Amino acid sequence: MSMIQLHNEGKIATLTIHRPEALNALNSTLLDELSKVVQELSTNQEISVLIITGEDRSFVAGADIAEMAQYTPEEALSFARKGAGLFRRIELLPQVVIASINGFCLGGGCELAMACDLRIASEKAKMGQPETGLGIPPGFGGTQRLPRLVGIERAKELIFSSRIIRADEALAIGLISRVVPHDELMSQTMALAQSIAAQSPSALRLAKDAINRGIQSDIDTALSIENDLFALAFASPEQKEGMSAFLEKRRPQF
Repeated sequence: MSMIQLHNEGKIATLTIHRPEALNALNSTLLDELSKVVQELSTNQEISVLIITGEDRSFVAGADIAEMAQYTPEEALSFARKGAGLFRRIELLPQVVIASINGFCLGGGCELAMACDLRIASEKAKMGQPETGLGIPPGFGGTQRLPRLVGIERAKELIFSSRIIRADEALAIGLISRVVPHDELMSQTMALAQSIAAQSPSALRLAKDAINRGIQSDIDTALSIENDLFALAFASPEQKEGMSAFLEKRRPQF
């Protein structure tokens, strides 16, 4: 793959989007390469945490406008379904996915980050959904995930105005969970990834499933989902190891 770099270190995989000459803009080839990696990770039980970041000064600057400019409505529909479907698969990965936002995170890049479980941003990051300034609405999930993260009115204001915000504002409105100095971004992202990877892999998968399914349900259905997944954990040897380690005052070996 020419536009994706993947590095594994123990239970942590780091995926770097490598198309710096276009600020890592998402074209069809890049989406296809990313889809292949996501498919492989979806069945990889050795990886507990996936970090997604971008090469150079951009996370992902957006979808590739040069490619989209001459699309017919039918081609645009195919492209939107490709991107939105891929981001949904990222959202549903069994791994915990962390977006390490190193710079421009706009349009499709912001939509990619929102499909991740956690978002940490450099102080130099800039985020937004500026598509209406191009004559289109967001097409990879931005109109749906942004309101769920920051509330309907804030999401509408950002989408309707095409306003690009800095990391401190993104933190204040709940779009990201942490802002760090630029030169500490990867070290702090890795530290968080390591703390997560030290936990029970099966418990992480069950917890992510409970949150993702429950948040879309009414409270009674959500509690039932949680109860079922809680019970399922007791069929795993990791539950036995975790509780035995606690009682024996030692660190668990997951």
